[in-house]
Parts: sequence; structure tokens; C-alpha cells
Amino acid sequence: MNGGGGKQRRIQQALFMNGHTSNILESMVGVGDMVLLDPLTEEACINNLKRRFYAEDIYTYIGQVVVSVNPYKKVPLFSPSTIQTYRGRNLYELPPHIYAIADDAYRSMRDRNRDQCVIITGESGAGKTEASKIVMQYVAAVCGKGEEVDRVKEQLLQSNPVLEAFGNAKTLRNDNSSRFGKYMDIEFDFKGDPIGGVITNYLLEKSRVVRQTEGERNFHIFYQLLQGAPQSLLNKLRLSSTCEKYGYLNQSHCVAVDTIDDAAHFQVTENAMRVIGFTETEITQVFEVVAAVLKLGNTEFESFISFNGTEACNLTNEHTIEEVCKMIQCDPEQLKQALTNRTMDICITGLAERVVSTLSSGQAVYARDALCKAMYSRLFSWLVGRINDSIKVRSRGKKKVMGVLDIYGFEVFEKDNNFEQFVINYCNEKLQQIFIELTLKEEQDEYVQEGIEWTHIDYFNNSIICQLIEKKNTGILAILDEECLIGGNASDQSFLNKLNEVCIRHEHYESRKKKSCRSDKTLPYDCFRLRHYAGSVTYSVQGFLDKNNDLLFRGLSQTMFGCDHQLVKKLFPDGNPRRQTKKRPPTAGTQFKNSVAELMKNLLAKNPNYIRCIKPNDVKSPNMFDDSVVRHQVRYLGLMENVRVRRAGYAYRQPYDQCLQRYKMLCPTTWPNWRGHPKEGLQTLLTHLRVKPAEYAKGRTKLFIRNPRTLFDLEERRRDKMEDLAILIQKVFRGWRQWKLYQAMRASQILISAQFRGYRQRKSYQLQRSSAITIAAFFRGWKARQLYKQMKYEKLCIWSVGIIRKYYLGWQARKLCRQLRHEKRCVWAANVIRAYYIGWKVRKEYRKRFRANAAPKIVSFLRNCVRRKYLLFLHSRLATLPRSLLSHEWPRSPLICHTTSKHLRKIYHGWRIIPSFYPPLTSRNWPIGPKSCREASLQLWRIYHTWRCRKYREMLDEETRRIMREKLSASEIFRGRKTLYPETVPRPFKGDYVQLRQNVNWRRMTESTGEHEVHFSDIVYKINRSNAKDSLRLMVICDASMLIVNQKTLAIKYRLPITEIAGISVSPFMDNLFVIHINQTGEEASRKGDFVFHSEHLVEIVSKLRDQAERAKGALVPVRISNTFSAQFNGKGIQVEFVETGLNGKMPVCKRKDDQLDVLV
Repeated sequence: MNGGGGKQRRIQQALFMNGHTSNILESMVGVGDMVLLDPLTEEACINNLKRRFYAEDIYTYIGQVVVSVNPYKKVPLFSPSTIQTYRGRNLYELPPHIYAIADDAYRSMRDRNRDQCVIITGESGAGKTEASKIVMQYVAAVCGKGEEVDRVKEQLLQSNPVLEAFGNAKTLRNDNSSRFGKYMDIEFDFKGDPIGGVITNYLLEKSRVVRQTEGERNFHIFYQLLQGAPQSLLNKLRLSSTCEKYGYLNQSHCVAVDTIDDAAHFQVTENAMRVIGFTETEITQVFEVVAAVLKLGNTEFESFISFNGTEACNLTNEHTIEEVCKMIQCDPEQLKQALTNRTMDICITGLAERVVSTLSSGQAVYARDALCKAMYSRLFSWLVGRINDSIKVRSRGKKKVMGVLDIYGFEVFEKDNNFEQFVINYCNEKLQQIFIELTLKEEQDEYVQEGIEWTHIDYFNNSIICQLIEKKNTGILAILDEECLIGGNASDQSFLNKLNEVCIRHEHYESRKKKSCRSDKTLPYDCFRLRHYAGSVTYSVQGFLDKNNDLLFRGLSQTMFGCDHQLVKKLFPDGNPRRQTKKRPPTAGTQFKNSVAELMKNLLAKNPNYIRCIKPNDVKSPNMFDDSVVRHQVRYLGLMENVRVRRAGYAYRQPYDQCLQRYKMLCPTTWPNWRGHPKEGLQTLLTHLRVKPAEYAKGRTKLFIRNPRTLFDLEERRRDKMEDLAILIQKVFRGWRQWKLYQAMRASQILISAQFRGYRQRKSYQLQRSSAITIAAFFRGWKARQLYKQMKYEKLCIWSVGIIRKYYLGWQARKLCRQLRHEKRCVWAANVIRAYYIGWKVRKEYRKRFRANAAPKIVSFLRNCVRRKYLLFLHSRLATLPRSLLSHEWPRSPLICHTTSKHLRKIYHGWRIIPSFYPPLTSRNWPIGPKSCREASLQLWRIYHTWRCRKYREMLDEETRRIMREKLSASEIFRGRKTLYPETVPRPFKGDYVQLRQNVNWRRMTESTGEHEVHFSDIVYKINRSNAKDSLRLMVICDASMLIVNQKTLAIKYRLPITEIAGISVSPFMDNLFVIHINQTGEEASRKGDFVFHSEHLVEIVSKLRDQAERAKGALVPVRISNTFSAQFNGKGIQVEFVETGLNGKMPVCKRKDDQLDVLV
């Protein structure tokens, strides 16, 4: 909270003073209970409120009445810890607070079975609505817990935003002024837990719908709808977000308010309606009625003279009426006729006849405004009834009730006090009447219960004013109803004349016709004045008859009842032709008088608790206290009268035990503990203090103190004694602290000495041990080095002998090798010489027989023959070669086939190792052949690759072939389209990742479902459609369906037939999120919509779903890869958009806002 923690600290300090509970007399600014004011004057009362206001003590008691001054800012008084501080405390144990009176009322209701009511009154802007919220929040915080209890509490609390949106408005005095009275009965069970409630509303200011004063606004809901509703809803309602376009909103030139966020409040109102239990259809229908009122306000009329000479009118903007009729499903011609004409049933010569008369433009505007006021006020009453249906008690049995009355306080303006102020002040007169009666009765009951003599108290009885207003036949309301029934020439002036005839002799009635007021220029001729308990108020009679009649033309009611719009039809049951009656409906004054009578009856049956709200200034400033403004409210709230009634007997009372506990230090006999009865101890204490017996009285359980000065004298003596006790406590504490310090220092010295001696011995031992280890290490090192030198010399000798022998054997081998090589070369040289010689002889002999180019052809022919012979020889020898992979044996080849033989040998060796080692099928490694064999080498490679692929396929089983087909399908879908795909290529598709086929529970469950074959099973993340949060689920893909299963219990959450899958959508990025679209005709689609999942096996899941769908439907399921696509959530179109960011991790972040689902990857 703002404003620091000064007040919060004072509340906490009040809990513990000298080891016991304190009360409101501790650390208080001014006087916490104005019953203790001395002297008791109006000026002292206002000064006391001012001092407490500037100290942020905004609450003050008058006995059990709480006076609340609106701080116009946040103060540190309403935290959960403060609620716990006041919970279960006596009313006077802690500083004044609304929590205290709410706790007292709640405990009285729960523990004593006494029904309670909290009556909150005050001017507009004094904080009545906030006070009622605080009371409800406190009760919700201290009562029991549980799912059903929490639901009821949430519904009760959420009724406030709905009623504020439709019943509150910005006025010159208050930005959130309640323009209706509200009484809520909260019903509890025997444990004190809320089980339901009933709301009753009083006198909604419906004239505000069509007319506002300069600087004020219409009801909040109009602005919230235009500023906060999504564009799709505005388009459906045919509304614009510009408030200035509507006649009912632009006339006061006040649209936006700095302290109000209409867009945010619209979301709060809409959410509150859903929490209470409104269906989506009902919410839409409510907004349609609100939009219809706005659109009707824009209709305009122009006058003309009809053929019979009477004034008539036409609509100038018929398109507006047509839009309204489309919205409320009404016949446009019928509505136009009802707005521009009036139908009346008259009786001529005993026969009923229907007469239709045209309306002038002014009369048509009146009819339009009357229709809009009726629609809105009936809509508000329907909302209250609908809330009551949701929060009403469902169970039977005995119930306890706690009521909260938030009603307008006494109102008086400098001018223009009209019918509304008249009935409001009448209601406050009735509340003041029962307040005085119940306060006196409570005071008298306490005196009788305590055995104190009761003395009669003189006070002003305002029943005479109530009789002046409500008396049958001669009361002001009765005269007003009589004038409304006359019709014809009846007017506001005739009503005033009738008042002057009947009430002129009444002492609380004044007008210019009264002799004593004929020269009073402050009283206009068209006004009358009533002397209320809080002061005189002048009322202007202008508009009294119209507002009391509250007429709506029958044709408009019948037109509204004839609409096909279900809600509008419910709002106008009086338009039903079958229920048509000629009986005049009760007037607004009569209805209000009956409501007030019922309210008084209800309040008298309960134990009342009062909260009087005061505003410190008229400019809503948080640090300004205007004495004149507060004085005006102190008088109109009757606070001084309350104090006088409370102080008529004894000003202060307290139980004996608490009083003795507080003042026992003032007497040596009672200090520190009194062993006898507290009453005797108090008598001893008061005798010791020499308090006169006339200043106090002893009841059965309480001590009564007559004069506040006696109490203040006791408090002054207590403060002086507390200083002496504080000095004593400080002295004892200082001595104890020094003794504890000495003991700690002594223990520390002993510990330090022991630790030092141990440390010194450990260091000496460590030094000796280290020296011994060093000496032993040096000796063992010298001994090892000696042994190492000897071993090294012996090894060197052995190495030298080996080197000499190796060099000798090498010399002998090289000598023999040179000899054999020389002999071989001699033989080779002899063969070459012989071959060249034979060739020379053959060429010399046959040169003359052949042409010049015959030699190359012969050479080519011979070479081909040699090669062919070699290849045939090689074909016959390959089968006899060794099969060992380490063997390099190969048939010798002629010299001219040496290169070809070498290339074939490489190919053959590669072929031999294939059964043991298969290189990748994508490998193109192949021995490089000579240029003359390049074409043959290429053909051999092709034959070899085809054979190798066939061999590889023959090695695969059926399951591996299926996986290869799925891999091929995945390649067709994702290759080159999704960034994630290359990483998934090397990973094999396993299918059953959680070993579901071996699960006994799964087998038992599939015996009934028939889903035996599991193609895929793994844990996935399911994304919630409403809030985009993820949850773990088990996904199982079978032959005919896809199952979403609870991974712990294997309970099936969703079963989606494969044939219902309409498509799959994924993004082109590195994420693993995918959306499964389902057919809109399916049962699952009608309930939930598309599914959103996240899995590391996205590619495998999409491939398997596509293949299963192809087998089931005979057609491929389309797979869409895009960063933006649409989906259906709960029957509503949602735009899904993927945004690539710099976030780390594979888990995307989903954010749902209205019709948009953003996925950050």
C-alpha cells in the first residue's frame, strides 16, 4: 500500500503492550471513540475527525458506529495481515476499523445465531461502495475454505464489478458514483461458511441514460463496451469505438476520465459475468440491448402537418432504426409506427374502440427516451435477478444471514432538488428512525442486562416527518399518486396547490402559501420545503408527475414483446397481448415506498451495524479537509445526535477483567497480579485512586464510567506509571545483559586457551613427523638410484650384442641378394636379346610381304588376343583363389595386360569384402581405371551398385522396410521445407518409445477397445487452448484412431478417429510444435476444436499419421508448413503465428491473447 507503514505499525503495536492486549486508547490521535469527546460540541467533533484524517486514521467510533472519512488515496489499512490482526478481536481492542465492526457482526451471526446487517450511508463520493467491498472482502477472508465455498465467495465478490459497470457513473462529485441502492443478503450455513446470497436494488437513476449534466457521464458500461470490446464484437453490434458519435454520450462533453480505464474495466466486467455463471449467449444478448439503447439515442425526427391538420413526425435516419431492428430481431415498420404514433383504447357508448394518434417530434423524442430508459432499467433488474439465480442457496436447512446495505445518503443540492432527492431523503428518514429506535433499545437492553438503572432520554423523533411523506390519503406520496391518476389538466403546479391545501398546517412543511414563508425569497413559488431531521431541503416540483408516472406507451411495449430477441422479449412481459390489462401499474413513488417498507421490515428483523461515510472535500483531493463540507455531512448524517444518544447515560464501559488488566499497576495491592475476583480488584483500585462513586457504576460484568474526564485521568496516571515501569524494566534488562556479556567473555577466554594449547602441540608433532619422513625418503632414494644404475648397465650390454649380430646378418643377406639379382638380370637380358634378334630376323624375312601399316594392326590384334586369353584364364582361376580376406594372391598377367589386371584385382578385392562390410549406399568410391578401360570401368560400377542395392534390400526385414517407407514419406513432406528435418534424418523411427505393447494394463484395456496395434507411443506436451499452458500426456497412434491418454493411470482423455483428421500444420522453424486439424462435423470438433502438441518426434508423428490416414481414407492428409495459419478452438477461429526469436531451448513459448496465439521459437 502507499503512504508508508505508520498506521500499520500502530495497529501491530496495539497488539502487545506490557504482555497483554491493548485497546483503542493506546497511541491514538485525537479521540478514537467520539462518545469520549469533552466538551461535546460540533466543532470538537469536526476537529477530532480532521486530526485523525491528517494522521491517516480515517476511522472513528461512535459507540458501535464507524465513521469513515474517504482518504482519496491508498492507505496501509487493508492488507491480509491487518485482516488477521482484527480477526476474533473485541470491538474496542484495536484502533477503529471497518474490519472490527465486520468481525463483530460476523462472529455475532456465526456464534450467537443472530442475523446481522451492515448499513452504509453517506453522500456520493464518500466511499460507500468501497466500504461495502471491504466488508465483503473481510467476510470472504475469515470464513471457511473449500471448493464450493470458494466458488460462492468468488461469485459474491464478482457481482460487484457487474453491478458497478451497469449501475455506476461519473458525476461531478464522484468518478464511480453508485446511481442505485443495493442491499445484499449473504447467507451462511451453521459453520459460518457462505452458501449463497440475494441482492435487492432500489431506484436506479434511469434518467441518466438519456440526459446527463455538463461534466458528468452516462453509465460505465456504454464507454466500456465502445473502448474495450474487440473489433469483431463492435462490428457485430454495428458500433463505432468513437463515443462522440452517440447522442446519449456526447451531450455532457465528458467522455474520457483520467482515473478510469474503460478498456481494462470491460475485460473485468466480462470475466466477472462468466465467473457468476452467465452463458456466452446471455453476455452477447446483454451487449446487444446496450448497443440498441445507444443506437436508438441517435434516431431523429422532423415534424410536418398531416392531411387532417394535426402535427405529425417522420424519422430522418431510418437506417439507424433498421440496424436496431436487425439487432433485436424486430419488424422495422412496426417500431417506426410505435415511435411516431400512439395507440389508445377508449370506451364510447359502452363499446371499446382503438384510436391511433400521431405524435409531434417532441412527443416522439419523449417516447424514444422512455423506451430507452425502460430497456436499460429493466435490463439492470434482469441482471440483478440473473445474479440472484446464480448465487442463490441450493441446499435446504437453517441459514444465517448477514446483510450489507449500500444506499445513497441524505442529498441536498443548492438548486434542482427533484423527485429523486425527495425519495432518497425519505429513505434516509426511515433509516434514521430505525437507527434511533434500535440504538436506544440496544442501550436500554445493555443497562437492564448489567443491572444499571435506566433513565429516560429525550431525543427528536422523526416519525412525524415520515408520516408527512408516507401517510395514506394525506401524505405527499399519496397526493402525488392522486394527481397522476387524475390525468387531463393535472400538472406539477396543480400537485403543488394540492400540497398547499392538505399540508399547509404541518410544522415540517413550508411553501410560499404559508403565512410564515410568504416573504421568504429563498423559497421559489414552484417549490416546497421539508424540515428533515438533518435540516431543511427545498424541492422543485418540476417533473414530479412525469417521473412518478414513468409511463411507457403500450405500443412500444407490445413491439418489444414481439421481438424474436429472447432477452428483449423477457424484459417486456407487459407487452404480451394475452396478459393485457387496463389496470394502471403502480407509480414509481408507490413502488419505492413499498420497497422501503420491505427494507425496514428486513432491517428490523436483524441486528444492525452502521458505517457512516464522509467525504473530506468536493474536489477529491487526498490531503484536503474542508470544514464546511464535513460540517454539512455531520449534520445530515445526524452524528451529533448519535453521540448524544450514546452519552445519555455512561460514556464508557469495559469488562471487569480487561479494565483491571489495564489499570492494575496504579495500585500496589493489585500489582503485579490480583488473586481475587476482578470486580473486587477494581473496587480496591478505584478506592485507592479516590475516584468518587458517583463517577462510575458497577454492573454484573462491566464497569460503567459516566464522565470521559474520569477515563482520561485514569489514562494519564497509567502513562506516568508506565514510565516508571519502563525504567525498572530497563534497569533489570541492562544488568542481565552485562551478566550475560561477562559469562560469554569468560567462556570465550577458556575456549581460546584450550584451542591455543592444542594448536601448539599439533604443530610440534607435525614438525617431528615431517623430519622423520624426509630422512627416510632421502635414504630410500639413494638406494633406488644405485640399483637403477646397475640395471641400466646390464641392459646396455645386452642391446650392444643384439646390434652387432643384426648388422652381421644384414651384411650376409645383402651380399646374397646382390648375387641373385645379378644372375636374374643376366637371364632377363639374354631373353630380351634373343627376342629382339628373332623379331629382327622375322621382320627382315617378311618385310617384303606386308604393307607399311600392317605392323600396328598386327600388334593391336595380338594384344587383343592376349587380353582375351588372359580374361578367360582369369574367369577359370577366380573360383580357385583363396577366400581369406587377408590373401592378396592374383594370377600373373602378360606384360601388355598388367594395368588392366591391376584394376580388376582392386575390383575383385572390394567385391570379396562386401559381405562383411557394406559401405554406405550413397558412397561413390570406385577404383580409378586406365583411360583405355574407363568406359568398361563405368559399366562395371553401375552393375556393381545395382547389385549392392539389391543385396542390401534382401537383408532388410519387413519392419525395417516399413520404417524406410516412413523415412521416404518424411523426406517428401519436410525435405527443404523445415529447418529441423536434417537433424532427424539419421535418427531411426522406433515407434513404441514407452514400451506400451509390454504394459499389462494397456493390454487389459485394449481387450475392450480393440486398439491392439500400437504404431507410435510417447509422452508429448499438450498445449491448453484457453491459456496456452502445457501439460504432459501420452499420445498413442493405433490402426483406426489417435488416443490422448493420462500417462499415469492410462485413462483415455480423448479418442480421435484417424478419419476425422482434416490436416496437420507445422512451422518452418526449429521448433517441435504441431497442430492437428479435425473435421468440423465431428463430435470432438463441436466440443473442443483442434489439438496443439509439442514433441521431439514431430517428423515421425506426422509421417505415421499421414500413412495411417492414407490407409484409412484412401487419400493423403494435407500437411501445411507455414509460420502463420488458422485453427479452431472451442468453436472459435484462432490465428496461430510463429515468431523466430533469440530464445534458447527447443521448448517454444506460447502466449494466448484474445483470438491470437503467438508461438515464440
